[in-house]
Amino acid sequence: MPDIEDPELRQKLAAVRRPTWIPEVVDGDGGPSDSKFSGSPCLPNGETWPACGNCGRPLQLFVQLNARDLPAEAQPLLDGGVLQLFYCAREEPNCESECEAFFPNARSTLLRLLAPGEVADAGTAAPPDDAFPPRRIVSWTQSPDYPTWDELEELGIALTDEEEDAVGEQGFPRGGEKLLGWPLWVQSPEYPSCPECGRRMELVFQIDSEGNLPYMFGDVGTGHITQCPDHRDRLAFGWACC
Repeated sequence: MPDIEDPELRQKLAAVRRPTWIPEVVDGDGGPSDSKFSGSPCLPNGETWPACGNCGRPLQLFVQLNARDLPAEAQPLLDGGVLQLFYCAREEPNCESECEAFFPNARSTLLRLLAPGEVADAGTAAPPDDAFPPRRIVSWTQSPDYPTWDELEELGIALTDEEEDAVGEQGFPRGGEKLLGWPLWVQSPEYPSCPECGRRMELVFQIDSEGNLPYMFGDVGTGHITQCPDHRDRLAFGWACC
């Protein structure tokens, strides 16, 4: 079986090679504006902890990314601000199911990009009693990334069966939590379109089941935060499982 560094395979994939960054975490919360999984987020001045639009109870903070903490190549995506994903993980009622939270813009989720001014004036609030244990992102490890075989086909890159197997067996696209790179689609590619301009939204951050959050999307699903390349505040979160 060819290796990903095989000259012929490497040449075929050269045009779609992307960097991705894996978060390195430590247990604990850090400051309110730090990049983290769970914990205390920064909130715009005067805002209380965000609530689920379905059950009305506090949402879980799934991830917060501050532009200042990201690798230099990724910082422009957040325009100096802070990206936040809040998600209702309650089972009674099962807001995830009732709100079809596997699709973007569900009532039981809140995904937003706080502008630098909002972050500067932000306060904080104590997490709900049932909040997941916090993990602070302290660094990033860069790795190459390549798309799934079906995306390669869409891009007009023809691989042999052996080459497809080599890409998959060597861990591409990367699973787990990651910044940028190529989405690991559990099913077929499902890029949302920007509601403002119609352009395809691109991966910003991937969240996996039972990774840095003790939560499973359906049956070991994977979620993706995507963003319009032209309208930075247009974001979407969706997930899929087998």
